Amino acid sequence: MTDDRNIRIEDYNYELPEERIAFFPAAQRDQSKLLVYRDGTITDSQFSQLAEQLTPNDLLILNDSKVIHARLLVHNTTGAAIEIFCLEPLAPTTDPATAFAQTGTVTWKCMVGNAKRWKHPLFIDVPIGDRQVRVTATRGENMEGASFEVTFSWNAPDVSFAEWLEHYGKIPLPPYIKRAATADDETRYQTVYAKYDGSVAAPTAGLHFTPAVFESLHQKGIRTEYVTLHVGAGTFKPVSTETIGDHYMHEEKIVITEALINLLLNNMGRRRIAVGTTVARTLESLFIIGAKLKTGRPHPLLVEQWEIYDDPALRAVTLEDSLTAIHDYLEQQDTDLLRAATRLIILPTYKPCVVQGIITNFHQPKSTLLLLISAFVGDQWRAIYRHALDHGYRFLSYGDSNLYL
Repeated sequence: MTDDRNIRIEDYNYELPEERIAFFPAAQRDQSKLLVYRDGTITDSQFSQLAEQLTPNDLLILNDSKVIHARLLVHNTTGAAIEIFCLEPLAPTTDPATAFAQTGTVTWKCMVGNAKRWKHPLFIDVPIGDRQVRVTATRGENMEGASFEVTFSWNAPDVSFAEWLEHYGKIPLPPYIKRAATADDETRYQTVYAKYDGSVAAPTAGLHFTPAVFESLHQKGIRTEYVTLHVGAGTFKPVSTETIGDHYMHEEKIVITEALINLLLNNMGRRRIAVGTTVARTLESLFIIGAKLKTGRPHPLLVEQWEIYDDPALRAVTLEDSLTAIHDYLEQQDTDLLRAATRLIILPTYKPCVVQGIITNFHQPKSTLLLLISAFVGDQWRAIYRHALDHGYRFLSYGDSNLYL
């Protein structure tokens, strides 16, 4: 076992009082606090002043994935409540965009609450316009833990899966926000630039952005671009093992345009700032994909959890060579979209290859997200979090923001 795998998760624990968790968003998105950590110094600011903390020619990269209405509450014939949480599509396609457009029937991997009471098909009546769409949910094989194959079929051939899910399902708030979702959450637990359906959790660093913030960035010459990583429920999965080597990292789908790859390749001098851990994970996975293509490794479009730590040849590839390899691959495939999947875990020992700064929220104790932050700020995460706790910052998804440069 390498030193990477021997990292003790207890070393990334801290006391988070419940009253410091933000159970509701700030009154205005960009009025959240912004903690800035630059060259070992902490300063306090406000998110509306983000542009003042950056320099012209910076490149901010954001995640445009959209949170779906993934949580379904259904009752069986005896009245027992069964909760279905849609995680990822299985059939007839595993591609989220295609799965949401599907009509007639789809099969998804779902977490099921009170599964023991689900013995027969469940019927969901969804009012859409002036008609009722009858959806039948059938539980299939147990996949892992409380996850099952669930097949949904419905009697309206002109209605897509996305359409009836949008009408019936609820926004899936994080498990630590112990309240029911409200109408306000429909907009506030979604970034203003969300575009592509597929996430079951918001890329929360982006929740602070407003049109006014974007305007101030562009006025200063700061460019914004987008990637897509569909956030899975695994982002909330606590590390329950003593050392990180025994933790299994969840897989997430990513989509990156050829235009962004070319922009990165042709603007190596721009400082690259990831808006959120999802973007950091996407961009570092992009480097590994290119390194695998460059070195001829198998299955280049799937980034495994440990391969960047175990394969020195991948780490030896330059960013320029990695991006060039991806550009050439897309040209050969005659496509302008890179579709891939990642199981990458970013540890404190990881040396970022693409990302040079990050905007993020405050994360849960003993989480893989806190490990990722340590790759950028090292052991200083403790001083940063202590400062935030001492100065009234709000934590987790609806909480305040950090900028690490």
